[in-house]
Amino acid sequence: MESAVTAAALTFRDATAADVDALVALVESAYRGDSSRTGWTTEADILEGQRTDPEGVLAVIDSADSRLLTVERDGAVVACCQLEHRGDHAYFGMFAVTPGLQGGGMGKLIIAEAERLARQTWGVSEMHMTVISVRDDLIAWYERRGYRRTGRMTPFPYGDERFGIPQRDDLQFELLVKPLV
Repeated sequence: MESAVTAAALTFRDATAADVDALVALVESAYRGDSSRTGWTTEADILEGQRTDPEGVLAVIDSADSRLLTVERDGAVVACCQLEHRGDHAYFGMFAVTPGLQGGGMGKLIIAEAERLARQTWGVSEMHMTVISVRDDLIAWYERRGYRRTGRMTPFPYGDERFGIPQRDDLQFELLVKPLV
């Protein structure tokens, strides 16, 4: 586990098309395959295949209603997250931290900055996200950050390999919500 990181050690900026390959590699490393097992956010036991692809990342970068926040430390991309304006709330997604840097407090800083930016940029009162419902450890982490489970589920896109190849038949997404006041 790395020592605690400070916000001053991180640089936040919006992603550009030049970042696509680095961001795809980051997201894949945090969630899929053996490299993801270095951190605690791995989905390798429940999903194989890809987590995202260059087209999906570029679509987020190019969307007028979203931004892909890129986080650097010492000039290297170490984390990212998607913020999307959806009326009275913002959606938080595509959150990834380099596996070897997980557990040192970086995620807490990034989510706090994302919430601040969503309030400041769009004036939204809530942040929404969806998490695979069987990810109890990840849901508990978000609950410690003030998110609450809603019990509102949406189906996992079985058969669409852009989202991975499920290794179990009980996957679904649960909506988590946090007031931004």
